[in-house]
Amino acid sequence: MIRWLIALGLAVLASPLRAEPCRLALVLAMDISASVDEAEDALQRQGLASALLAPEVVEAFFSSPLPVALALYEWSGRTTQSIILDWTLIETQADLLSASSTVQRSARSHQGSATSMGHALTFGAAMMQRAPSCLFQVIDLSGDGSNNDGYGPHRAYERAAFANIVVNGLVINAADFEGELFLIPFFENNVLHGPGAFLEIAQGFEDFERAMRRKLERELSGQQIGAVQEGEFR
Repeated sequence: MIRWLIALGLAVLASPLRAEPCRLALVLAMDISASVDEAEDALQRQGLASALLAPEVVEAFFSSPLPVALALYEWSGRTTQSIILDWTLIETQADLLSASSTVQRSARSHQGSATSMGHALTFGAAMMQRAPSCLFQVIDLSGDGSNNDGYGPHRAYERAAFANIVVNGLVINAADFEGELFLIPFFENNVLHGPGAFLEIAQGFEDFERAMRRKLERELSGQQIGAVQEGEFR
């Protein structure tokens, strides 16, 4: 009996779930391609900064004993990706407030070029390689257009780095006729990747904050294995 208890204790200590310092590594990818003008870019930045502090999002961030690792980069053409917020462990509300302030104060690094989703996703996967060790990895790709430069999402997903990464999408439906007929299906069929991947739709840039709030709440609330494991092993 004693041997069995010792073996059980060692198994618990060796559990990979127990060893992880966070439940979710979440990297947000923001579109700054040529189709996004300065006013629309500002709506994205301010909308995201506000969404991070929305009551339902704050509650979701701290719904588990295990924290979330958060990062943000902007993307456009093949070589126009720039980190806005590097990996930050959100352990307190002060951490979240600081992350929101960083986004709010950020300035566009490029005036925008083509829309290269495959390269943007590859950049996100590279960021995941140096993320804190977490139970889940999610890239959150938002955009108002489909891929028109370089390789597309499917080519990116052929890389081994995406084996454990889920990619969710946020369509900015700035032109109703294009979004309903082409852009939304494009995201559904090409961008979404991995088990449980989902799509959120913003009806124009003015709706970006609302859509981002819903998306963040769903992403953060959906990763609760860490909370269950932590409770079992106390």
